[in-house]
Amino acid sequence: MSGYFITGTDTDVGKTFVLRALLLAFQQRGLCVAPMKPVAAGTIEVDGQQINEDVAHMMRETNNRFPLRAVNPYCFRDAIAPHIAAHREGVTVDINVIQAAYRALAANADIVLVEGAGGFLVPLSENDSMALIPAALQLHVILVVDMRLGCINHALLTVEAIATRKLTLAGWVANTSGDPMNAYLENLSALKNAIAAPLLGEIPCLPHGGPAAASVLLNIDQLISAWENSP
Repeated sequence: MSGYFITGTDTDVGKTFVLRALLLAFQQRGLCVAPMKPVAAGTIEVDGQQINEDVAHMMRETNNRFPLRAVNPYCFRDAIAPHIAAHREGVTVDINVIQAAYRALAANADIVLVEGAGGFLVPLSENDSMALIPAALQLHVILVVDMRLGCINHALLTVEAIATRKLTLAGWVANTSGDPMNAYLENLSALKNAIAAPLLGEIPCLPHGGPAAASVLLNIDQLISAWENSP
């Protein structure tokens, strides 16, 4: 194992934000970290190039330069479900391409942080979902839970889906992407009691602090220990 797969309870729950915070936290420990978003949908123009905005953000945080084609092997123009975007562009997402890109990053980094698109079971193609990626890359999973009404159900369904596929949930992050939810502490307690994996940190809404402020709120000791003891 040389990386982690970051998934979320839904789309727009803060996966990229948490990945960037984790990336900075690992770098502060002296590790070389490569970001990766195998499949992205929706682009913006950066320096005359069409690039996914999440990918642009995560590449900006790393201390090292990694090839865009390895960081983001599949990038579709329309900001819609990836399998629909791929179909519109006549592309079939090939897990072998993703595996090759991951190996290229892993060969030049201590840890690769891989972000899924949408939730854990968002379709990747007609036959596969995002869950195929951590299975194919042999990655442990980090779950981002957006602390809002309905998060308990969404989180526990995702945890169950991860366990059903015999994948390891390395930890989860309680992220507040908007206004603080009603009964936050009670919801957090319910999640801590129901999820066996450790809570890696709580991130409040940080409109001005950004990933750097969030990075110091994450406890990555267990993740580093797992990485150091991996074969």
